[in-house]
Amino acid sequence: MGLLTKDEYKAIAKDLTLPTSAFVDGGYRAAASGKTFTSINPATGEELAQIAGCGAEDVDFAVLKAREAFDDGRWSKMHPSERKDVLIRLCKLMTRNSRELSVMESLDSGKTIFDCETVDIPETIHAIKWHAEAIDKINDEVAPASDDHIAMVVREPIGVVGLVLPWNFPLLMLAWKIGPALAAGCSVVVKPAAETTLTALRVAELASEAGLPKGVLNVIPGGGAEVGEPLGRHMDVDMVSFTGSTVTGKRFLTYSAESNAKEVVLEMGGKNPAVVMDDAENLDRVAAHIVNGAFWNMGENCSATSRLIVHKDVKDELLKRIEAHAREWVVGDPMDPETRVGALVSETHYNKVCGYLDKAENIVLGGKADKGFVEPTVVDVASNDDTLAREEIFGPVLSVIEVSSFDEAISVANDTDYGLCASIFTANAKRAIRGARMLRAGTVTVNSFGEGDISTPFGGYKQSGFGGRDNSLHAHDQYTQLKTIWLDLADDEDEAVS
Repeated sequence: MGLLTKDEYKAIAKDLTLPTSAFVDGGYRAAASGKTFTSINPATGEELAQIAGCGAEDVDFAVLKAREAFDDGRWSKMHPSERKDVLIRLCKLMTRNSRELSVMESLDSGKTIFDCETVDIPETIHAIKWHAEAIDKINDEVAPASDDHIAMVVREPIGVVGLVLPWNFPLLMLAWKIGPALAAGCSVVVKPAAETTLTALRVAELASEAGLPKGVLNVIPGGGAEVGEPLGRHMDVDMVSFTGSTVTGKRFLTYSAESNAKEVVLEMGGKNPAVVMDDAENLDRVAAHIVNGAFWNMGENCSATSRLIVHKDVKDELLKRIEAHAREWVVGDPMDPETRVGALVSETHYNKVCGYLDKAENIVLGGKADKGFVEPTVVDVASNDDTLAREEIFGPVLSVIEVSSFDEAISVANDTDYGLCASIFTANAKRAIRGARMLRAGTVTVNSFGEGDISTPFGGYKQSGFGGRDNSLHAHDQYTQLKTIWLDLADDEDEAVS
């Protein structure tokens, strides 16, 4: 399905019916308090809709319905192949409504329609389908035991799960979580980011249409204090999976400790390095990867290339090529398919990014910001101790740090509180492998920027998160419990071994 014109996308946007209520127990319902909050189009500043402003009472009701659904087995005890069929039907409905979802996602988040149409929506559908197909292909185990015993190790769904989403990839992060959670048989309560609630609500409606039983997928919009904290502290939530900032993620550890010691999986921030050595081949291709890693999704990406650690012998030539590629990243109306850099998600976040630009002393490229839009920016910093090199900006800003050797490059790359992603560019195969092993990050790419794909685990070291991984079969681990069933086969009870 090819891209449309800007006018055609705007026509679709004009005719959209936007979901505005919480989705609980198979249907839409207003917040118990009757409160609403305003959803803003970050590209225009205009109001999109008044969304149900939920609170603790709504969380309680959603968890109650999720628990009822889990305990009576309408989903958790459904045959794996039947659960798979429901999720495949959901994927078909999302494919049928993919253009609507793309436009809705772009309006709500400021993401470009180009990215929504070519990356976010296709990858969202693929993620759910991938986990659906895995449902009836993950086997339990029989552990080695004596002739008088059988030891079975079985997976069971963990129960009621809270899924807390970020605003930078609203649909894709929803899929990364509901895919394995629903595949495992869990019931879920989703808290989308307050800035980006629309597509999660629409997917919940489509899931119900696909045959997902009532109470299995619930979406509660609202703020962190109003919804996120009550969900994190709820005594009947068995596990929370969180993607977002490191500051907020740490709070969920406190919520867990002060409630029922629920399991917590965190995927948080990053200050991801790209190490470019003096023997890197094809600097033009390297520059293309650096630019894509730094400016894709307006740099609002936890795995964004935010630090370029480059050998002094190739620095100047690489920066020239980066500047040339950055010119192709057009800033403008997200509804224009020619646009590559859309609006930052909110006025608050825009002001935060602009605050970092104000601190930049040696801007090599870009640096301009206006009414929610920030152009791709490259800043040459004096050292890795610079604020722009230490803190997660979450905008289209690349900090450049010069080094003189391989060992120095790796040392600088690892000198960070984070450890989500990293990349290394070199023509020396041994150096590439050594560097990949030495870089302290959950995903390391060689001679490219990337995050792997749905088949590879995604998560980080240090303050980038812990407790589990998104993507791959490993993602199913966080939504299941392992149970040992020990069978005694001895004829004579006196000889049985306990």
